[in-house]
Amino acid sequence: MSEPWAVVIGVGNEYRGDDGVGPAVARRLVNLGIPGVFVTVSDGEPTSLLEIWTGVQLAVVVDAIRSEPAVAGRVRSTGVDVLPRPGAASSHSLGIQDALPLGRALGRLPGRLVVIAVDVACLDPGVGLSEPVAAAVPLAAEAVVRELRRAAPTSR
Repeated sequence: MSEPWAVVIGVGNEYRGDDGVGPAVARRLVNLGIPGVFVTVSDGEPTSLLEIWTGVQLAVVVDAIRSEPAVAGRVRSTGVDVLPRPGAASSHSLGIQDALPLGRALGRLPGRLVVIAVDVACLDPGVGLSEPVAAAVPLAAEAVVRELRRAAPTSR
């Protein structure tokens, strides 16, 4: 198998309600078997993100966020610079915004980073997504596929 040109990282914790949306989207994308794209799940710990995305042309991170005003199930494609800080935004104490300075210092960033953010309703302990967030899973997966198509190398 050749090296992937892109990675999709479903960030989250399936035992924290809607925080499981990243892994749910990742499972859906694994089933598509997109050539040249590695799909995985992460808890968002910065060094694990660096390990996953170093050297790829594109990294797409799918993560649950809390925002104001909250619209549970809203899907947005964004850059990391507009994300709320971890802790206030999700159930992760560290996250993507913490990985970026470390990645810059170590020269371990992807060529481009896109975040697919899904607004959540509940991050309480427990398994299962709320209805609006579960309904957003296919929409978030479609957003990832659009980003992959937009960035796909023409020679592949």
